Amino acid sequence: MNLLKEIDVQVWVFIATFVLTLIAGPIFIPFLRVLKFGQTVRDDGPSSHLKKNGTPTMGGIIFILPILIVCFYLAGRFPKLIPLALVTIGFGLIGFIDDFIKVVKKRKDGLYAGQKMFGLLLVATVFAFYIAQFTDIGTDILIPFTGMNLSLDLTWLYIPATVFILLAFTNAFNLTDGLDGLLSGITMIIAVFFTIIAMTRAEWDYLKIFCAIIAGGCLGFLVFNIHPARVFMGDTGSLALGGAIASAAVMMKMPLILAIAAGICVLETLSVIIQVFFFKLTGKRVFRMAPLHHHFELSGWKETKVVYVFWTITLFLCIIALLSLKIKIC
Repeated sequence: MNLLKEIDVQVWVFIATFVLTLIAGPIFIPFLRVLKFGQTVRDDGPSSHLKKNGTPTMGGIIFILPILIVCFYLAGRFPKLIPLALVTIGFGLIGFIDDFIKVVKKRKDGLYAGQKMFGLLLVATVFAFYIAQFTDIGTDILIPFTGMNLSLDLTWLYIPATVFILLAFTNAFNLTDGLDGLLSGITMIIAVFFTIIAMTRAEWDYLKIFCAIIAGGCLGFLVFNIHPARVFMGDTGSLALGGAIASAAVMMKMPLILAIAAGICVLETLSVIIQVFFFKLTGKRVFRMAPLHHHFELSGWKETKVVYVFWTITLFLCIIALLSLKIKIC
């Protein structure tokens, strides 16, 4: 298949979501300011971040609404977009409640850990059950670096494994969202990567469209979120993006491929786990601060350098993931 001849639909939905997000930004950012939905920055973090206090947060709605508009507009032609849109809404709603409690109720940690995990677990379980019981996707996942010919059948472990994957990546994306433009840029690169993969199979038409929609929304949001950010996506956006990308990867049988492409998010999560475990064990820290992006900031890197380096690494990881599938682009 010549992929260069199969770009029309995904290009148009990418542009449509991008433009709608550009329109939504100037509408919602002043609205968030009026409501005083401002970010509270940790005083134990990099001192350069203190000036970000009061920057509007919960900005994930700026790209979530355009994503949903385009998804539901195309749902008549591509009905499989609906479960992907719903799981994005589900995770985004948990993030919205978390953000709302932080900025309105002034409870700095938002939802209690148990409440947040229960909400994420509920959304993940419903989606995993839907995949296993109401689709013909199967219970196997592709093994990296074997082309697309070898897979591992998880059988009865499929639902708990899928739940774990969704929980892991929503939290990983959430932890990665700590610098201006970092997560929106990383997610856009990963979404483009999955769009390219989905273009190789006709039965993945809805997935190439969904991933292109996510990429367009991220690029549009990046206009407002690039340093110096005029708005932050908050948990509203980061959990929605993590859920969207993870659910698309699950439907393509590629959670292990996602672990490669989203390697930065995986490292961010591991840095937090290592930091907490080592500190409890020895009372000392491995990193200056976790997640990992803050370690580099406190080591003297400018915020923009960390972001651009992490974007670049993500691009190379996506190339490695693409090569591991042995897909011919043209």
